[in-house]
Amino acid sequence: MTVQSGVKAAALTIGTSNTDTNNFQLRSNADGTATLARKSDGSGGDVLTIDGSGNVNLPVSVLQGGIAMPRMVLSTTKATTSGTSIDFTSIPSWVKKITVMFNAVSTNGTSNYLVRIGNTTFTATGYVSTMTYVNIGANSCTGDTDTTGFRLTKDTTAAVSFSGVMLICLLSNYVYVAGFNGIGEGERTFQGGGVLNLGSVLDRVSLTTVNGTDAFDAGSVNIMYEG
Repeated sequence: MTVQSGVKAAALTIGTSNTDTNNFQLRSNADGTATLARKSDGSGGDVLTIDGSGNVNLPVSVLQGGIAMPRMVLSTTKATTSGTSIDFTSIPSWVKKITVMFNAVSTNGTSNYLVRIGNTTFTATGYVSTMTYVNIGANSCTGDTDTTGFRLTKDTTAAVSFSGVMLICLLSNYVYVAGFNGIGEGERTFQGGGVLNLGSVLDRVSLTTVNGTDAFDAGSVNIMYEG
């Protein structure tokens, strides 16, 4: 459907009566867009907007006609240039999937990187986490396991940065599964995943290290969450 710019048409009412709460009005706006609103007088709120190119824009965080519209929120990027952990808290309870994005993250030490999740506090036990590490330059492959977090790296050094993406998804009944792919300097690649029965709804994600004392000194990290 294309709405021509400059065309102002009469509103089209869809429903049994103008007082019916299930009644909708499709109106053409002066700016060339069209809006579908709940109730003929528009008092029920906009359901969707169609721009001049025919693109349909749905409002986020709404429930219309019994169908939950997907919600997606990009958080604010945090610099990984100080501190022993980078935390994202106050994640809403409706979230089912979190994407964690790493850009050239490094620390001043050799402790490997972890991602932890939690509710109120960060959980540091009970993870089933496995990762593999391929050093193409050295023609070697190894791996590691961890129970204190979702492990990202192995044999890291202060000179090696990490970039990549991790997905954390709610499976069911507070069980969260994770998977990731990443790269490091010196022809290094990292892959892995894990699972944790958190026992409650996730509300936070943290990037830290195994020893918890190495300080971040470069890079950035961000999360995007969906529900």
